[in-house]
Amino acid sequence: MAIIQFPKDMKWGTATASYQIEGATNEGGRGGSIWDTFSKTPGKVLNGDNGDVACDSYHRYEEDVQLMKELGIDVYRFSVAWPRIFPNGTGEVNQEGLDYYHRLVDELLEAGIEPMCTLYHWDLPQALQDKGGWNNRETIDAFVNYSETMFKEFSGKIKYWITLNEPWCIAFLSNYIGLHAPGNQNLQLATQISHHLLVAHGKTVQKFRELGINGEIGYAPNTTWLHPYSNKLEDIDACRREVGWYIEWFMDPVFKGEYPDFMVEWFKKKGVELVIEDGDMETINQPIDFLGINYYTGHVARYKENEGLLDWELVEFGYQRTDIGWPIYPEGFYNVLTHITDRYGDVPIYITENGSCYNDEPVDGRVRDNGRIDYLQQHLTALSRAIESGVNVKGYLTWSLLDNFEWAEGYSKRFGIVHVNYRTLERTKKDSYYWFKQAISNKWFEL
Repeated sequence: MAIIQFPKDMKWGTATASYQIEGATNEGGRGGSIWDTFSKTPGKVLNGDNGDVACDSYHRYEEDVQLMKELGIDVYRFSVAWPRIFPNGTGEVNQEGLDYYHRLVDELLEAGIEPMCTLYHWDLPQALQDKGGWNNRETIDAFVNYSETMFKEFSGKIKYWITLNEPWCIAFLSNYIGLHAPGNQNLQLATQISHHLLVAHGKTVQKFRELGINGEIGYAPNTTWLHPYSNKLEDIDACRREVGWYIEWFMDPVFKGEYPDFMVEWFKKKGVELVIEDGDMETINQPIDFLGINYYTGHVARYKENEGLLDWELVEFGYQRTDIGWPIYPEGFYNVLTHITDRYGDVPIYITENGSCYNDEPVDGRVRDNGRIDYLQQHLTALSRAIESGVNVKGYLTWSLLDNFEWAEGYSKRFGIVHVNYRTLERTKKDSYYWFKQAISNKWFEL
């Protein structure tokens, strides 16, 4: 038996997102979001599912905080629904929306849990999308204004802030691949949006510093890892492009003040030219206090001409896959973390999402989700390797607390350590909940 141990001061937590769990989309003065529109557009979300009710956490937040308290976590990462605060994206503040998040944050603090607030987890006010969304630079100003409102309102209560969740998804999955709201399929548009998102992030960090808010601020890119099938340069370059699309494209501007040349050249070959205004790169290149990392999957790949955007194909190695079809590749987690540290230095890192989809249902009141426990063990072992290798890991937050609305997959995919019956909304702790609780309590586990 091997003992996998973690630093005593490492923080442990879980994460969720507003549209995935809150429900109450037409209550409390909330305006419409792009996900309300997208999910009600026929053919966009599996089974026509939407977030109108979701887990009803808007009404059941006390029960959910109690689940977290019993779990023993230090930190809870949640996101704010921008349309709850500004129903039209700008203009009048909706006090009912602020009041809801005050109730949630107060409940967390009462339970001894530190709130970590994500300002943008994909629910852009539809009113802003109607004016061009993230392709319109006015949305940047609207985001900074919304963020300033939150900073001032929750100063002293919330000490950890995340500007953007998964900018790759916001830009490319949503505006090039088109699988997420608003569902565009335009590479030039998506790439320009990726730049505007980073400018919004930088301006928000500037505003945070200007206000003198007591706390820390960062952002949470999603990452992946492709390992080259061979040592051929074409295989190495193909995998580097995929990793570069997720990591360097969204991190080099923040940490180095420039876009990676190899990706700029690749996009140019595809006919993409970024419009960068004077001062943009300096704005993006603001020092941050921590980096959030979301990691789920990776694979082995090789060069294949004209295959997808980046000219590569997966090579099937028979890796086990979760119920959403993603390969289980913990080595990629280790590689992502060491690569980031090698490239950007001793950056404090929180794992802001890491988890797995298993659709186990309760049997005799118990959810035996052994696949999820195995996934957690493998990825926490990879995390321990990274820490031992010098990566500055401050905390680990598993995705997700609750089964929830899984975006384009609707309610068909379950990522929670707590099962939600979507008909009755009953919560049932899974075996993984109890396993994670013990790991948190001990700061170690046995393999």
